[in-house]
Parts: sequence; structure tokens; C-alpha cells
Amino acid sequence: MSESLAVARPVPAEPVPAEQGRITALDPRRKLQLALGAIWLLDGILQYQPSMFTRAFPRMLSDSARGNPAGVAAPITWSAGFISHHLAVTNAVFATIQVALGLGIAWRPTVRLALAASVAWSLGVWWLGEGLGGVLAGTASLADGAPGTVILYAVLAVLLWPADRDADPPFVAARAVGRGVARGLWLVAWGSMAVVAVLPAARAALGDMAAGEPAWLAWTDSRLGALLGQHGLPASIALAAALALTAAGVFLPSRRAQAAAVVLALLAAAVLWLAQGLGGIFTGMATDPDSGPLLALLALSFWPRAAAPANPANTAAPAATGSLP
Repeated sequence: MSESLAVARPVPAEPVPAEQGRITALDPRRKLQLALGAIWLLDGILQYQPSMFTRAFPRMLSDSARGNPAGVAAPITWSAGFISHHLAVTNAVFATIQVALGLGIAWRPTVRLALAASVAWSLGVWWLGEGLGGVLAGTASLADGAPGTVILYAVLAVLLWPADRDADPPFVAARAVGRGVARGLWLVAWGSMAVVAVLPAARAALGDMAAGEPAWLAWTDSRLGALLGQHGLPASIALAAALALTAAGVFLPSRRAQAAAVVLALLAAAVLWLAQGLGGIFTGMATDPDSGPLLALLALSFWPRAAAPANPANTAAPAATGSLP
């Protein structure tokens, strides 16, 4: 009787898993994915502007056909004509697709589908909307985002793909595709810009983005245009050299040298975005913020990771968790 009525010892509560009761911290790749999704969302909002529902939008698309080979120009001209005849519906569809891409990247269950779809959409727009960035037409200019603003969305989708093929990546971009492929894409992106920088069309267009912008931005672009008018070729050569150094920087063995290349890339992205008039987002005619923000995201994805501890044997092994996108 006494034993049956004995007071039992309190049972210790089971430990609450670390994932419960707090928000899981976002890893660097996920932060970059969310930033990419935010830019896609901005693109969709810009596509909903009233000016995009006028004839000015298909005319802007058809202009990208000029100077291109017939095989490239004909589909551009056809698509611009089709959009012109179904303007409200097609533009609304385009805007909705871009909003969906942004939201899809932001939502973890659909991030893979949205990134894959963004690659396909980017390639289509690069051809039919940007005329392959004017590369084949001889009109490529960094002020217009050459060799193609929209192609950077595809590059970032590949580099930020939620996969882990490198066990110890030196930077975020190498995590999904490996160091060699990541560095190759970096070299192509910045190296092609270095080539474009010295083209005559690039020197003519840089600084010529002031129309329709706020006064402070128009003044800055006008002064930049005047500077390039006086020192066009030397300025272009200096810019091309800086871009070439940026392209080669991630291949250097020193972590500090790689970080310096990334800082140079961020500075170049900021200068180019200013020269692009912030993508014309204040003019009412912009379809995207241009290449500046995308180049900054590209640079951040190559920021060198901190070196791992030399002797982690005495530290407690972290609990196994699923791979974050």
C-alpha cells in the first residue's frame, strides 16, 4: 500500500530539438537566392507599368533586331509583331511569369523548378527581347547591359542551384557546379565585358542614359558622358583593364587576392549601374534594373569563405541536417 502510494520522481523533460522554437538561419547561398528572387519580382512589377501596355513596348523589342543576322532577326520581328497584336494579354503574361519566378525562388519547395524555369525564360528573352545583347549586331554596350542583362539571370540560377557537388567549396558559387565550372562562368562573364568595353558602340553609349531620369541622376550621367567624350578611348581601355583583372582575379591562389578581385567586381558593378542610369527604373520604361545589381550578386557569390579550423578534433560534431537550398 505504501509503495503503491509513493510519490514518483519527476521525469525529466525531453530536450527540445534545436530546430524548434527558433528560425533556422539562412546560409549564404539561400540569401543570394532570395536576392535573385527579389530582382525577378521587381522585373515583374516593372513589366506591369502602364507604358508596357502601349505600342512602345513591342517597338522597343523590334529595335533589337537591327543589325542582327537574318536567322536571329526574323524571330525577333515576328514576336514583336505578335505582341503588338495581342499587347494587353501578352504583356500581362510576361509580367506574371516574372512575378511567379521571383515567388517560386523565394518558396523553398519550388526553388528548383523556379530556377530551372528562369534559365529557360532568360535564354528566350536574351534572344527575342535583347537581340543576343547586340553582340552579333555590333551594337553591344555596357550601358545596355551587354553582353546581355538577362543572360546573367541564367548564370546566377546555375551557380545558385540547390546542390552540393563540392564538399568544401571556397566560395558559394562553387557549391553546386564545382570550382572549375564556376570560375569558367566568371571568366566568360567579366572577360566578355572587358572586350565590349573597347568597342566603339560602347564608348558612344556610356553616359547617354539621362533622358527621363531624376535631375540628380541625369546630371551624373551627363557629366559621365562629357568625360567619356573627352577621354573616350583611354577611359574605355582603363575600364577594360579593370574588367580583365576582375575576370582573372578568382584564379589567383591567395584568398586576399581573390577577395580583392571580388571587391573590384562590386565597384565595377556600382559604376556600371550608375552609367546605366540605375536601369532607367525611374523613367517608366524600364523592364529590369539592368546588369548592375546582377553583377553585384555574381560577385558576392564568389566571396572567399573563411578558412576552416586547422584542428577541429576537439570540437563537438554538429548534428546532421538536411542540405539547405
